[in-house]
Amino acid sequence: MLNSLKSDPIFHQLPVLVVLDDCQSIPRWDTLFVEDYIRKSGFEKEGRSRVDLSILRSERVVEVNPLTKLPGNISINRQIQARIDGGEAFALAYADLDHFKPFNDYYGFSRGDEVIRITGRLILNIVKNKQPQGGVIGHIGGDDFVFIMDVGLVEDAAKEIIDAFDRILPTLYEAEDRERGYIETLDRQGSTRKFPMVTISIGITSNKQRSFTHYGEITEIASGMKGHAKRARGSLYRIDKRQVAP
Repeated sequence: MLNSLKSDPIFHQLPVLVVLDDCQSIPRWDTLFVEDYIRKSGFEKEGRSRVDLSILRSERVVEVNPLTKLPGNISINRQIQARIDGGEAFALAYADLDHFKPFNDYYGFSRGDEVIRITGRLILNIVKNKQPQGGVIGHIGGDDFVFIMDVGLVEDAAKEIIDAFDRILPTLYEAEDRERGYIETLDRQGSTRKFPMVTISIGITSNKQRSFTHYGEITEIASGMKGHAKRARGSLYRIDKRQVAP
């Protein structure tokens, strides 16, 4: 009955805590959709904490992107807001792939998913290498990624991400398309067009030059800088260095 309930998409994230009799044997958990269990004798002492833990486990699963296993939008927004509320100086970078949809349509979803996975691993590895402690990477959906770093490290990380991306991505094209430097497929209007190879655009801002009170304010600036980067050809980043008087 429990597995049937959790198989329903509406209820599959419903956290379940199993309460067992003290003499009851432990079932095979790999066949049951549960988050935790507790014995009746320990429920009065640990029941509340186990319930809270079950809820947290369920929330973490919801917030992880299933393709890249990176934190999703909710987790990232919480991280940003916590740093704003704590008065911590940090930089936020918003990365987006250019010409990804034509690539996905041309080569298929499987190869498109591989591009997304590779991009996620690439950003994760470079950010963690540059900043082993305190760096945060998220996949907010589709081909959009964000990362949070120390202000003094983010620009070098963006440069390294772009360099690695431009070396790796061409290997996912067939040799003929790679040599031509483009693919030919339908655009959104149904007309045949030539599309350049997939590139990456990164927009960067920080709370060093200006103050923010809500995560939406800083993400809007980073997204705007990313849009500015996308207007140019090729992989590149744009960083917001505008000074704003308090």
